[in-house]
Amino acid sequence: MKATEKKDSVRLAVERILTSYLEMNNHRKTPERFAILEAVYSFKGHFTLEELGQKLNDVYKFPVSRATLYNTINLFLELRLVVRHSFQGATKYEACYADDSHCHQVCTVCGKVTEVRAPEISMAIDQMKLKRFHKDGFTLYIYGICSTCQAALTRKRNSMNVKH
Repeated sequence: MKATEKKDSVRLAVERILTSYLEMNNHRKTPERFAILEAVYSFKGHFTLEELGQKLNDVYKFPVSRATLYNTINLFLELRLVVRHSFQGATKYEACYADDSHCHQVCTVCGKVTEVRAPEISMAIDQMKLKRFHKDGFTLYIYGICSTCQAALTRKRNSMNVKH
């Protein structure tokens, strides 16, 4: 399946999930909810509510209030269309339909977050037997120092040694 075909099938699937939920619970199918959903799934990775609002305003020409963004993201969290992360005090979100199991590297110096593919970890978690619990995804955070920050710290340490 080509990347654009996969993206289209994910978009259609998440729209169906949202539509079904709204219809079953007698909620209005507002253009704001669907615009926010489209914007969420257009991000390649993590985003903040501010970045989402900015994208809706700048790219989609569809400004929405902060309250609408917050309430809609909470609905998407409930429907498991979005996952929330706390990275060193910053709250970020990520579209998670069809990818609800993955690992992140988090640099404790600069805060950079990188997705990591770790099939052996996914396999180990899939094979775990848990009592009275149905698992349907996981997120793993690995904290450390990225190579850029390591190099900067080494340069700083070396320059301090030269001065002494």
